Amino acid sequence: MLHKLEMLIAVAKEEHFGRAAASLGITQPTLSTGIRQLEEQLGVQLVFRNSRYGGLTPEGQSALVWARRIVADARQLKDEMHVKRKGLGGELRIAVIPTALTWAARLTAHFGELHPNVRFTILSRTSIEILAMIDNLDVDAGISYLDNEPTGRVITEPLYEERYCLLCSPGSPLAACDSIGWDELAGEKLALLTPDMQNRRIINKSLNEAGLVPRVVLESDSPLALVTNVLAGSCVTVLPEDIARCLTTGTDLALVPLRSSTPGHFVGVVAPWREPRTPVLEELLSEARRISEAPR
Repeated sequence: MLHKLEMLIAVAKEEHFGRAAASLGITQPTLSTGIRQLEEQLGVQLVFRNSRYGGLTPEGQSALVWARRIVADARQLKDEMHVKRKGLGGELRIAVIPTALTWAARLTAHFGELHPNVRFTILSRTSIEILAMIDNLDVDAGISYLDNEPTGRVITEPLYEERYCLLCSPGSPLAACDSIGWDELAGEKLALLTPDMQNRRIINKSLNEAGLVPRVVLESDSPLALVTNVLAGSCVTVLPEDIARCLTTGTDLALVPLRSSTPGHFVGVVAPWREPRTPVLEELLSEARRISEAPR
């Protein structure tokens, strides 16, 4: 039954039989047969279907909750037996908001020194995508915002408080300032992250509170793309200080802190709410706690 529950999770995630089958490495007829067999075993219809996928039935929605729980438990059992046999090892999959990739590197580097048999997969995703990936068991944990939008039923471990700075060419009138207010960005040509990024929504709010309608000339889902366009001299950008310092190393760009009357937003590790936690996840949270710069 475990494999059939994984099929249900895949169908709910992809909302398409063909894509769900491809994600599992099986044929569509095999997937369809597996779902029908699961329905027969449970005695209910799980999926609305005509010629194509029509969504989960109410019973399917309830079964999906159990499927995620059972599959997660099975994977945890396998992980714990591996640890008892060979020690901490395997793959740790982490989805990270783009502006926190430097912290992801810091966390995995420290973790890897302590546990050299663990390998990592780091994926750059939006905060909303990270929560969906955790729900769908696509990743083991995330690094995302903790206090700006709902995170759902998860475990969190704060890493740092986000502070922003302006990146501009050395010839900009703002480059010589020790710090600036958000209102001083009036009229500047801005390169910002795309609106699906929570970072962009935070920046938009700060600009709106300063009474500005931002003059956005370029959008990207990559902080690196924003910095390269500033280097080209066509605009300025606003980024959290940590990723900004990393991406401007070796350049002559100016980094000017932005003053704010409100506290910054906290970013940290987000993981599924499970008791007991897997040994690898427990160690990840412990390492995040050790390197955290967030006040306690």
